[in-house]
Amino acid sequence: MPEDSLPALFAYAGVTAFPKNTVIINEGDHTNQVYFIRSGRVKVFLRSVDGKKVDINVLEAGDCFGEMVIDGGSRSASVVSMVASQLSIIPQSAFKDFVARKPEFALQIILKLILRTRELLNNVKSLALLDVYGRVVRTLLELATRESGRLIVKEKLSAQDIAHRIGTSRESVSRVLRDLIRGGYILMDGKNITIIKELPEYL
Repeated sequence: MPEDSLPALFAYAGVTAFPKNTVIINEGDHTNQVYFIRSGRVKVFLRSVDGKKVDINVLEAGDCFGEMVIDGGSRSASVVSMVASQLSIIPQSAFKDFVARKPEFALQIILKLILRTRELLNNVKSLALLDVYGRVVRTLLELATRESGRLIVKEKLSAQDIAHRIGTSRESVSRVLRDLIRGGYILMDGKNITIIKELPEYL
């Protein structure tokens, strides 16, 4: 977001602290706020009627969510705090007025929504065309950053966390991770996942 726009926007906002594991938005709710993350990290997820859960995105300080409320519809996903977080909460009416008066800011919102749409389309493509192994590999490579010549996933991920991200069972993910460890492709130390050598297309 254009940094010179944010102080003016935050003049409309109150800052609220959310403890870890607090649900901020429930899918299907009709609420009228937009949220900017001042500090912390949140997870966006969907849940089916039978309780199955799929994680959509993880957002951190500097990100915003809830922009789709501008059309007056219900919330399209749920959001929960992953760690203690502070959010600026802006009323829908103030946000719409600000977007209308600030073309550069409006363009940044549009670009952010386009980026998220691309990510969602890639996720749909992955679910439709890749098997569980392919989805696990894609997730690890997307989350990894290069450090000292190796790719490292610094986000602490359990098999269940990965399963929520790719829409499968924990058992299926555990089998893939075990095979990758046995093959010497990855190392899991409880905090990080290190990709030691190029992951094969198939196992």
